[in-house]
Amino acid sequence: MIPLRSSERHYTPATVTLLLIAANVLVFLYELSLGNGYQLNHFIATYGIVPDRLRLSSVITSMFIHGGFLHILGNMWFLWIFARGIEDTLGHVKFLIFYFACGIAAALVHIAVNSNSPIPTVGASGAIAGVMGAYLVKFPRARVVTLVFIIFFITTLDIPAAFLLLYWFAIQFFSGVGSVGYSQASSGDVAWFAHIGGFLAGMGLILLMSPRQPRYQPWS
Repeated sequence: MIPLRSSERHYTPATVTLLLIAANVLVFLYELSLGNGYQLNHFIATYGIVPDRLRLSSVITSMFIHGGFLHILGNMWFLWIFARGIEDTLGHVKFLIFYFACGIAAALVHIAVNSNSPIPTVGASGAIAGVMGAYLVKFPRARVVTLVFIIFFITTLDIPAAFLLLYWFAIQFFSGVGSVGYSQASSGDVAWFAHIGGFLAGMGLILLMSPRQPRYQPWS
């Protein structure tokens, strides 16, 4: 299932969301310039999270590195779909703090579960999972137009956000639990526990950080 658009209204421009997408794309373009050899591998090993020789700065830098076109495309698309409503809710500065806090929480959970792993982990998905967790809390009744593949047919369905996000979280949870015991890092090269940690962090942080009164102003 691929979300195409969400139904919540947006009252302010998604400035920080767009800047985060731009930053990720620029870093990815730099990765492409390195080719597929030693330089790229060294870059990922230096700035990605490697639990068994951890650099604290990599907890932040790893959020802007991606492993391929599908990796960055999927992450940035989910960020665009779900982050705009959260940026509306929190405001630009608080949203940026929230985003990095979720990414850090996701990284810490991943490191705790895979403390002896020598495998670099990269990607913004932990922080984006936090955005999705926050979206579940703030917009559970929103509808998400979703592209659905049914055997040989492709169609779109109007799916409640709560169902879509809980379904996504269930996949991460059971995949993560199932990967314990036979993989040092993650099953299928996916950092399941980073997604779980980020999602739960987002649910908690949005309750702490969101204003008590709506802060919306008309925007067109």
